Amino acid sequence: MARHSRRDERKQANRQEHPLSTITPHIVVRDAARAADWYRQALGATAGSGIGLPDGRFMQIELRFGDSTVMIADEFPELDILSPLAIGGTYGALHIATDDADALWQQAIAAGAEVHQSLQDTFWGERHGQIVDPFGHRWAIAQRLRDVPPEELAEAAAAAFGA
Repeated sequence: MARHSRRDERKQANRQEHPLSTITPHIVVRDAARAADWYRQALGATAGSGIGLPDGRFMQIELRFGDSTVMIADEFPELDILSPLAIGGTYGALHIATDDADALWQQAIAAGAEVHQSLQDTFWGERHGQIVDPFGHRWAIAQRLRDVPPEELAEAAAAAFGA
């Protein structure tokens, strides 16, 4: 029979309280502690657990955005773990669904985000735009405005992309 310590019980309780999704983004930033503060201020994240190292870097900080988790970590150049700032950009965007895109947009811009794609109403039924955070990651901010029938969506996409 396996023995369980109080620590094991706390870890299990934490997993039940904040279970991870099947896919959880884990992004690398320069200065994870500062990034965690920025994500709280600008995008409304709440911080969970973190694994700090003696040199001041973080191996991991858990951030909650509504019902979703994003893990952030410091750069570890000695292990070739680099942020978008080190490699000259990012390959994609994290998508935040919100009930008030305009308010979250203004909050992020006020906190220092740069506009990548202006916030606007889109043919796919969202108020949508993209920002780049001070750590080089791109974030889409979106609010569902209406459901778009598949036929209308296909026609609008073809028109928008010149097909």
